[in-house]
Amino acid sequence: MSILLAIFYFFYFSIIGVYIIFLPKVLSMSGYGASEIGIIFAAAPLVRFIVPFAFIKGLKINVASFNISLIIMCISAISFYFSLDNFYKLLFSNITLGVGLSIVLPYVELISLKYLGKEEYGKIRLFGSVGFILVALVLVEFLSSPSVALMYLLALTFSTSAVAFVIAKRADALLQRSEEVTNDINLLKDWRLWAGLTLMQVSFGSFYNFFTIYVTDHGVMLDIAVYLWSFGVVVEIFMLYFQGTLLRKNLLLILQATTFITALRWFIVFLFPENVTMLFISQAFHALSFALFHSAAISYLFYLYKHKSLAQQFFSGITYGFGAFLGALIAGYVYELYPSYLFLSATLIALMATYSLYLWQETKAVQVK
Repeated sequence: MSILLAIFYFFYFSIIGVYIIFLPKVLSMSGYGASEIGIIFAAAPLVRFIVPFAFIKGLKINVASFNISLIIMCISAISFYFSLDNFYKLLFSNITLGVGLSIVLPYVELISLKYLGKEEYGKIRLFGSVGFILVALVLVEFLSSPSVALMYLLALTFSTSAVAFVIAKRADALLQRSEEVTNDINLLKDWRLWAGLTLMQVSFGSFYNFFTIYVTDHGVMLDIAVYLWSFGVVVEIFMLYFQGTLLRKNLLLILQATTFITALRWFIVFLFPENVTMLFISQAFHALSFALFHSAAISYLFYLYKHKSLAQQFFSGITYGFGAFLGALIAGYVYELYPSYLFLSATLIALMATYSLYLWQETKAVQVK
């Protein structure tokens, strides 16, 4: 099972690499304007946010719905290839791809935590980071036309779906036994926790959408910006491999610490946008603000809630879905109106995340008493 999970993460995050790094360029090469590209890529995070609520209303999270999502992914990847010339067809293809991706990853994350445990999870999840960086290095050499990227997307989607199908089939019995529980997730009651997790991803809006533009606008060469991105992935892989010992400790404290360190990371970028050395130091924090935070968050939710699969669905949908959408929106307006304060705004948002998680700790302490 460990090998299958490693292969899944490799292929899945290779898809994400093609999607994030190359598809915007593909659309630009095909004649789409900035506003059209923005609408197309804003659709997927919103879908990712909406999908988990369908499971509250009665839709079951099981191997059947998982396999349907795999079929949706494959059909969407095919339709991408034939929709490049039409905005609305392309938007629909992106929405359906978002539906499939929003179900597949949380379900496999649940399987990983059940089979591997939080201590060993990172050593398998790191293969996703390897896939992400490899597809970037390989595809950049062969991106001669839009069809090349779309063929990569199609091949990787089918590979991911094939491996995921086998994983779900093997894990079905265990998940069916453990998931016969009543929904115990109350977003309103636990709003401090979910606000903290979401605000963390909102703060990443400045980084994911504008980091390259921001540093190059301050005189950093584009190839150095690429090295900064690559260095962040390398330290992420390092942390995923060695984080097991840390995850045996207080998970909520880790979440609080990593959100605070993330605020420090954005503040460094705000203070030293032209200093390459300081930018590399800020990127070294990616090991904590992404890798360790992500593993601690899914592990904490796995421990906290009985309906574990829905918890992972909400984490993916609310934080990486709505949080990413809101973060991109806020960062866009800030960079347009007050460009020099882009990462100062990200710093403040990350500090709000830390404070919200502190309030959640206080709430839990009162409940215990």
